[in-house]
Amino acid sequence: MLRLETIICTFSVLSVAARAEFKARNCSEVREACIAKGFGFSHVPHQEIPGTHLRVCLQGNTCCTEEMEDRFGQQSKQDFENLVDEMSHTLRSTFVSRHKRFDEFFLELLENTERSLNDMFMRTYGKPYMQNAEVFENLFAELKRYYTGGNVNLEEMLNDFWSRLLERMFTLLNSQYVITEDYLECISKYTDQLKPFGDVPRKLKAQVTRAFIAARTFVQGLSVGREVAQRVSKVSSTPACIRAVTKMLYCPFCQSMPGVKPCKNYCLNVMKGCLANQADLDPEWNQYIDAMLLVAQRLEGPFNIESVMEPIDVKISEAIMNMQDNSAQVSYRVFQGCGQPKPAGITRSARGVSDVFNARFRPYSPEERPTTAAGTSLDRLRIVWNAMQHSVVDIKEKLKDFKKFWSNLPEAMCVEDRVTAGNASEEECWNGHTKGRYFPEVQKDGLTNQVNNPEVGVDITRPDTLIRQQIMALRVMTNKLKNAYNGNDIYFQDSSDEGSGSGSGSGCTEVCPTYMDGTAATEIPVVRADRSGPVDNSAPLCAPSVALPTVLALSALALQRQWR
Repeated sequence: MLRLETIICTFSVLSVAARAEFKARNCSEVREACIAKGFGFSHVPHQEIPGTHLRVCLQGNTCCTEEMEDRFGQQSKQDFENLVDEMSHTLRSTFVSRHKRFDEFFLELLENTERSLNDMFMRTYGKPYMQNAEVFENLFAELKRYYTGGNVNLEEMLNDFWSRLLERMFTLLNSQYVITEDYLECISKYTDQLKPFGDVPRKLKAQVTRAFIAARTFVQGLSVGREVAQRVSKVSSTPACIRAVTKMLYCPFCQSMPGVKPCKNYCLNVMKGCLANQADLDPEWNQYIDAMLLVAQRLEGPFNIESVMEPIDVKISEAIMNMQDNSAQVSYRVFQGCGQPKPAGITRSARGVSDVFNARFRPYSPEERPTTAAGTSLDRLRIVWNAMQHSVVDIKEKLKDFKKFWSNLPEAMCVEDRVTAGNASEEECWNGHTKGRYFPEVQKDGLTNQVNNPEVGVDITRPDTLIRQQIMALRVMTNKLKNAYNGNDIYFQDSSDEGSGSGSGSGCTEVCPTYMDGTAATEIPVVRADRSGPVDNSAPLCAPSVALPTVLALSALALQRQWR
């Protein structure tokens, strides 16, 4: 009888324990959490069921049906990709907005500089300028083509500009002669010896080349950074990663613990496994950022594009007046080297130089700098440039913040309250199996370091192809930026020649550096005309009158003061 009572008592205790256990494993909290997250499951168990159907979460008693686990997997993929997108949003938007801002400014600077030169030369030179305006139009067209990624060698293009200008001016200044194409070709051979434009071409070539190399390469660098950030942040997740994220974020639901968040180190291992390829981008990314910071210095220094382009009209005008001032000596030496050209008819020679350069040629006052057709002027553009200087400071600070971005991404994604329970709740977090401390060691960054990742199965022998392509793009751009900082242009073959940010090409299949000259060289004295020098009497020169050189000299002096 006593034994029977003992059995009955034991059965009663087990029944109470079973009822208590049943109450603890009620799935109502899971159902409410699913509704709150927007899941529209057709069925959520009221109490735990056997979990033999589960493929990701633990197969013990569970609150999850097969439908729920599948839906959790789909949501995990979306959650992970949304999280990467959110974490990289500032990075991507910064590169997009700053590329647009700098690109628009540099193009506006070119357009306004061309308008300013056109207005100034129309007032200063009148008809002779109008008849030869295509020389200057071609100059700006080639500068714009270079900036936007065209196949342009800046040094050769600038040399060609001065050669064309010399040909046109020599023809105008010697209108009493018939100047043929063959004769002009002969003249071009003596350009370096004659220095008809003084020292302006040498100085301007060094300044323009350095400024444009820095400006174009910097904008191209922003474009590459934008493309890399956009592509890498959109890399698709692997099935192993999605399983790990599902286990981390939603398997607590199946264990009737929907409110328990993952442990911090657990989250780090999952994210380091999922983002292993992105972390491999970091070494090249950091070198790219350092190179961008170097070139940004050039946008603030003495060779910045605004300080070079803003007075280019005055500098070219000074070169023209140097040529006019030395016209007698230049013509004499050309005639010595190339022979005397045939005289033109009376009608042509009667016009003379004094008719070519009429009374509209006069000193140009800085106060008369014209307003452009668009209602703006270079004075307004200078205000814009001051704002751009602040943008340079801003982008430098942003770039510094973006160093180590990809290797820091797992840490950023596993911040407290966003995904994890934080370090303060090591005993109250989800460790992948139950609520409790997470013991495995956190893995290092990068693909090869994931060989023993306890949470994500990573094939370290198969690097992501897209990531490797971005690493190469960064490597090429970094090399270009470093050369731009040193004033050297590097040409890459480019079949499109379209769009800012594309590489320029000179037909080189290898890296072809172009070295700039004379940035700190001693000044070469301007060639001055010796009007008392010998002149061949058999080849009389129709030189300008005495009054005209006086006006020209005064004009040159006024412009030299403005340049200085």
